[in-house]
Amino acid sequence: MKALRLKDWGQEPELTDLDRPVPGPGEVLVRVEAAGLCHSDLHVLDAAPGALPYRPPFTLGHEIAGRVAALGPGADGGPRPGERVVVYGPWGCGSCTRCAAGQDNHCDRRDTLGWHGAGLGRDGGMAEYILVPAARHLVPIGDLPADQAAPLSDAGLTSYHAVAGVRQALGEGSTAVVLGVGGLGHLAVQILRATTPSRVLAVDLRPEALALATRSGAHQSIPMDADTAAALRKATGGVGVDAVLDFAGAQPTLDLATEVLRPGGELAIVGSGGGQLTVRKPGFLPPGVRLSLPFWGTRQELTEVIALARSGALRVETEQLPLPSAPDAVDRLRRGRIRGRAVLVMPT
Repeated sequence: MKALRLKDWGQEPELTDLDRPVPGPGEVLVRVEAAGLCHSDLHVLDAAPGALPYRPPFTLGHEIAGRVAALGPGADGGPRPGERVVVYGPWGCGSCTRCAAGQDNHCDRRDTLGWHGAGLGRDGGMAEYILVPAARHLVPIGDLPADQAAPLSDAGLTSYHAVAGVRQALGEGSTAVVLGVGGLGHLAVQILRATTPSRVLAVDLRPEALALATRSGAHQSIPMDADTAAALRKATGGVGVDAVLDFAGAQPTLDLATEVLRPGGELAIVGSGGGQLTVRKPGFLPPGVRLSLPFWGTRQELTEVIALARSGALRVETEQLPLPSAPDAVDRLRRGRIRGRAVLVMPT
């Protein structure tokens, strides 16, 4: 089978021929239909040796949808062969209390594992087949198209988890701001519209991203410039916004967030853009602000995301490319030339 592999640190990924995996005890073999490509993959590719606990070589890809192909001995209690599924990507140790509760994203032993999940130290889904370590990592998708389901396992799940963490501040009359309207941000706009009564404002540098925000349901799309803070304050009658979800995490977006949050507001930093936030009391943040650092989400939340998508409330804007085009897709993502989410589609 073909697979996109990171063979060593500092190298570009390569399409490689591998033997099809055979599921062992408790494992499930999934024939991949589609795999999403995101900035986390770039973080892996660009990492310096020793910066991550992973050991190359391994197959990339942590946003995965496909069909169960075979079950290993004892892989019971989950989807059956032929059933279409999405893969829950943040594989934990499987035995701590967090993993037992479906919260592998917060695994207590994550720092000792040597991996963070599918495509993140373990063989992922940018391949024709993936070996999933346990049936508990699979969520049925029914007839949801694979190019829609795959990105929901990270871009959708992480956005949903971030919104869930600030939802208590988003009652009637509230305002939420989404900073950065890319693969995750455009889904966050839709999730906010579907699950809260808040007014949703979107901010981005790029005109095409602002257009995507409007198509996704933002009440107002605002360009990122020297006047953005004033525009956001004006849109809230001068009081500031109730919640900011920062999908960039760069210094300019963090600075903007601290400037427009109202007292008692919520700040969720989702992006890993290298910005730094000084937290002290008293300090730059308004009093009473709560800060969260969302990482992926729970298996139950992934089930809820899939249900939202199947209801029609959530749709991913995707660019579909065949697996052999993966190196070109990586290059385009580096240059910011992907609209929405790039999805690699496997041969049938």
